[in-house]
Amino acid sequence: MTSLKRSLATDPLASNIASKVFVRSTRSGKVQKITRELYLRQDIPCSSRICTSCLKNAPQDASGNVAPFILSEKPPGTKKFPVGHYLVPDTNALLNAMDLFEQKSGFYDVIILQTVLEELRNRSLPLYNRLIGLTKSEDKHFYVFFNEFRLETYTVRQKGESINDRNDRAVRAAVRWYDTHLNTSFKQGGRTENRPAIIMLSDDKDNLRKAKAESLNACSLKDYVAGLDDADRLLDMLSASQQGQESRALAAEQLYPDYLSLSRMSTGIKNGTLHQGIFNVSPYNYLEGSVRVPAFDKSLLILGRENSNRAVQDDIVIVEILPKSQWSAPSTKIVEEETLNKNENADAEDGAGESVMTEQERRALQAEVKRSHAKQTEGRPQPTARVVGVIKRNWRQYVGHVDSTSSSKAKQSKRQQTVFLIPMDKRVPKIRLRSRQVDEIIGKRVLVTIDSWDQDSRYPVGHFVRSLGGLETKEAETEALLLEYDVQYRPFPKGVLDCLPQEGHDWRVPSDPNNTGWIGRKDLRDLSICSIDPVGCQDIDDALHARPLPNGNYEVGVHIADVSHFVKPNTAMDTEASTRGTTVYLVDKRIDMLPMLLGTDLCSLKPHVERYAFSSIWEITKEAEVVRCNFTKSVIRSKEALSYEQAQLRIDDKAQTDELTQGMRALLMLSKKLKQKRMDAGALNLASPEVRVQTESETSDPVDVKTKELLDTNSLVEEFMLLANISVAGKIYECFPQTAMLRRHAPPPRTNFEELANQLKVKKGMELRTDSSKALAESLDQCADAKEPFFNTLVRILATRCMMSAEYFCSGTQSYPEFRHYGLASEIYTHFTSPIRRYADLAAHRQLAAAIGYEQLDISLHNKARLEGVCKNINVRHRNAQMAGRASIDYYVGQALKGRVMEEDGFVMKVFSNGYVVFVPRFGIEGLIRLADLATPEPESVFDAEEYVLRTSGSRNINIGLFQKVVVRISDVKEESTGKRKIKLELVKSTPFPYEIE
Repeated sequence: MTSLKRSLATDPLASNIASKVFVRSTRSGKVQKITRELYLRQDIPCSSRICTSCLKNAPQDASGNVAPFILSEKPPGTKKFPVGHYLVPDTNALLNAMDLFEQKSGFYDVIILQTVLEELRNRSLPLYNRLIGLTKSEDKHFYVFFNEFRLETYTVRQKGESINDRNDRAVRAAVRWYDTHLNTSFKQGGRTENRPAIIMLSDDKDNLRKAKAESLNACSLKDYVAGLDDADRLLDMLSASQQGQESRALAAEQLYPDYLSLSRMSTGIKNGTLHQGIFNVSPYNYLEGSVRVPAFDKSLLILGRENSNRAVQDDIVIVEILPKSQWSAPSTKIVEEETLNKNENADAEDGAGESVMTEQERRALQAEVKRSHAKQTEGRPQPTARVVGVIKRNWRQYVGHVDSTSSSKAKQSKRQQTVFLIPMDKRVPKIRLRSRQVDEIIGKRVLVTIDSWDQDSRYPVGHFVRSLGGLETKEAETEALLLEYDVQYRPFPKGVLDCLPQEGHDWRVPSDPNNTGWIGRKDLRDLSICSIDPVGCQDIDDALHARPLPNGNYEVGVHIADVSHFVKPNTAMDTEASTRGTTVYLVDKRIDMLPMLLGTDLCSLKPHVERYAFSSIWEITKEAEVVRCNFTKSVIRSKEALSYEQAQLRIDDKAQTDELTQGMRALLMLSKKLKQKRMDAGALNLASPEVRVQTESETSDPVDVKTKELLDTNSLVEEFMLLANISVAGKIYECFPQTAMLRRHAPPPRTNFEELANQLKVKKGMELRTDSSKALAESLDQCADAKEPFFNTLVRILATRCMMSAEYFCSGTQSYPEFRHYGLASEIYTHFTSPIRRYADLAAHRQLAAAIGYEQLDISLHNKARLEGVCKNINVRHRNAQMAGRASIDYYVGQALKGRVMEEDGFVMKVFSNGYVVFVPRFGIEGLIRLADLATPEPESVFDAEEYVLRTSGSRNINIGLFQKVVVRISDVKEESTGKRKIKLELVKSTPFPYEIE
């Protein structure tokens, strides 16, 4: 092979060419030298509106236009820089204080260097994405300056210089150039007034020292913020690790063990002595964590603070198995932090007099260990482990409230106080933070960030970000749950709105069939099509029709909103939709994936208007056998938009004999047969508690809670949506076997059902078989109690919690047998029927359009790696949306019951040694009843873990067993630990047989 090398000696532009040389080894072991040339330019603008020279030389687009300059002509000033200034942060500043740069009260006109942007992306992708969002803001004036491609600012790494030092020097070089450049521009323009200063922001002491030695304006974050008008509030937002913990003892006692080095962890994982997994904390016992790893059937238990070793919920950790003599059964005791560690002093010196566990925690843990070892039951103890390293911190912003008992009662003026923040998520430890605004934020929902968790501190240390509003106020609690579950709720940016049709709500399907919008579309406007949805639905994704064929079969159509016509790949709207992933439904509002113009109007299949659709049309026999299936883009005109209730009444009304009603009756008949076929194949009929909160139309205040009633029409729609999804999955996989957007549901490990199976065997003499989905479905059908019909629903709810989560995936990442959807008993499955509210469906639409030859598939949907990233994001967004929706219902149920007291039937669904959990079907809620709630003084108790029975004596004599029916008194109470209003349950009476002895 001949190597061609550019001769720079005769190149007149050689001074503008820089080379980067890399050396890497190939798979065969050979060393390969790679040279990359950088073409350095002098026309990359500074983007300051006060600069005339850059305006003359700035590059133009194809139309001869120059991109508008971003940095203000008169940027804001501070006490130290009253004329105004531009900020140039280094990577360190952005890593430590991104919250500050997002504030509206300061941090405008910021120059983001290419060096810093790339380094930030490598260090923290979430922070990088937040910074990219700021660069798109029209208000903040953040400008990305490509200093690595500008001749005067390009910096060559010196021999022996670290990458970090080279990057710091590149930042200083850019600051120096901006300073000199604007000076020159001012002189050439004949301007005599003072120009804005260029300020480098950094918390790197060495970088600051060198900048000042080079006569550059440079500030630490703390010094800069101190000069702002809103300094007291903004100083609280500085990372705790950057505030200078001078008060910490230099030789503080080490409370937690050291983490292993990365090389030792890597070696341990390879040889099987260490294991990697996600750290989870029990919702009932904050001292008990678990990590699921492939090498063990059961989760590894992590008992106590020392063994959890500063791991926080969802961190990716490395664990080491403890000796078998230390293995233990899962805890049977409710252990709550607010009960054991009340009135702790947040201002105590970390490591000074502190121990990793309080005496109360130690006693609680020892009692559990003794109980476990005393049982001597074969097979019950699980492997235990300890955390020896953290691979990735999945820390996020946390919502909570300040523990008022941890603050000083004396007036402190604006002096910093150290207080505890109690997160809403009970699985997250208390966070120690310092603030000058303690008096103002007590009684408020606040947002904080964890900065560090050092070995000499029992708790993590964080900083205050902002207040959301008063506890229990609807606005604050709603924003709190959106932040807790990372729901993207900001307004759609201008770039997204610019992608909408210019006609707005006046957009119409072209009336001329020869218009380009009709190309490749089938005219289905004459069909008797209708939609069936929940009451008040505005984003109508789907509609259906059915009509008899001359041969005795039926033509059935599912028509889905053609969102892909409006949302094109690689646009701002597509990027935003893929980031949001899904629409989030709360009790009082909807957080849309797409702008309302599309979601509730132009895409929505509203009645009596023409709409673009993507139709799946089958020929189906009377026995619900599919003869053939066709897919087509179409134009439809829905005849009716019915609620489930309206559709059911219409079907049941024998006087109704119109074509639309007859079509719905045919759909219902066929849907029942389709469902039976699925059940015969082993599909699961699971259950989850579903309630509907009734709200006032004007204020959205809750007035009542009702259990959702499922009608035949619910099943009608579900069956044909499933049929459409399965049909589309097969088609797109056939055409794109490596990149089809599919959805799978993995079979649960058998160990997931061990506890439930044992409970049913002990308490009811029933067998739960889990060797296949069909065996599980059949045994769930047999778990019935003639005297108590709800028992079967309760078992199905508990079985649902043993399942794995379904997930989106790219077909090329799994073998075909792994495609199976366990719950639906389907070999292949996707989501196609809700593109208005799910991005996965939009991707499937694009692939199906290409599969039928309607249009070319964008290259992004041929890219397996990119699709994997999309799947990963929408899986997270889908789960978060579900949890946010449930949290919204919990909040509104608590508000609906506020001030009310009532008695309702309930069922015991979990028993501990010091309490039990009761499920109340009427409200779809579950609550904890502790021993202390039964009587005063707290009754003595004996817990029989083998029989799942808690026996009490003394102040109240009663036996409570698993699955037992009870009557509970329901009231509301403000939960001290989370600040949320929750329902409170009190035992009124239990069924007399076989447990009651009172």
